[in-house]
Amino acid sequence: MTSLDAFATAKLDALAAQSLRRTLVHTARAPGVVVERDGRRYLSFSCNDYLNLSHHPAVLAAAHAALDLYGIGSGASRLVTGNHPLYGALEERLARLKGAEACCVFGSGYLTNTGVIPALAGPGDLIVVDEWAHACIMAGSRMSGATVQVFRHNDVGHAGELLAAHRGAHRNALLLTDGVFSMDGDLAPLPALGRLAKEHDTWLMADDAHGIGVLAGGRGSTYAFDEPADVPLQMGTLSKAIGAYGGYLCASRPVVELMKSRARTLVYSTGLPPPVVAAAIAAIDLIEADPRLAEAPIDKARLFTRRVGLPDPQSPIVPVLVGEAEAALAASRMLAEEGFLVVAIRPPTVPPGTARLRLTFTPAHPDQDIERLADLVRDRVLGNVP
Repeated sequence: MTSLDAFATAKLDALAAQSLRRTLVHTARAPGVVVERDGRRYLSFSCNDYLNLSHHPAVLAAAHAALDLYGIGSGASRLVTGNHPLYGALEERLARLKGAEACCVFGSGYLTNTGVIPALAGPGDLIVVDEWAHACIMAGSRMSGATVQVFRHNDVGHAGELLAAHRGAHRNALLLTDGVFSMDGDLAPLPALGRLAKEHDTWLMADDAHGIGVLAGGRGSTYAFDEPADVPLQMGTLSKAIGAYGGYLCASRPVVELMKSRARTLVYSTGLPPPVVAAAIAAIDLIEADPRLAEAPIDKARLFTRRVGLPDPQSPIVPVLVGEAEAALAASRMLAEEGFLVVAIRPPTVPPGTARLRLTFTPAHPDQDIERLADLVRDRVLGNVP
């Protein structure tokens, strides 16, 4: 065995000993919420396709039409020849949906955050970020070279203390948070964070990956409160409720133009395939045509939480905390035996001791199956009934 293989094997063995080793499982998704794994069909509660749009006939038709017209790939980065005509239409639609002047679409949500943050902050600047912000926000923050201060989850007071203590010594400052936190489903207090950022001449950026399409009639977390939040940098993805792929930043026109010149993950990445962009446009059409569509996932999640005895959800994401990684895996295996796919989430995705089942809900989940799943979780996961 080479030293490289020995290194990898030792790392894998250590992860396995802690029930933290990951494996990829081939999963075939059908329209709706049914998936097939290893020859068995399950009702999935582990997909972020919150509105079931990835298989919607109008979305598929738009992708097929773009495939016939423009081909499968964009052929180059956007700044060379990969900026096909569908990009402009998608950016215009996203800017309108999010109430922004302009929009820039990236290759993914991860590429958006690791491109936008270093384009706005660097050595001599300050970043103040929620401790539970997504990994790509943390990665972009570290890549920037700025001073990074982490505030306690959703603690506006702590964020204010950090800004009061450090803002004056830095040229510019960013305040970073998820709009909807992907592992807990809770919302950031964006109106309060917006006021705080303005008070300290700081730029607030919120990642709305899990908010667009399912909150505030589809407009997302910025608009999910009694007052619209002042969020000059609205980031998000097209791979969840939109049902396609890609990431975006909605902001003022000067900021968007800066991204097109200086965001390295846009400048040096091949453009999205035309069928994917066309699919996203069609999905936004459906969301704008029926804002009530956004209500269904949270309604389904509420049916589950009330039957289990959990707090009402703020989003389609419901965490069921189990504790240790092996216990979460065992709970997931039990539910699989009953025909439900509910994936266990373990450290380092979540803090040690907070391994969980992460459930997501869509309009296509039948009420009777939600109720049966809720009974299993209540009695055999949280109640530890054998």
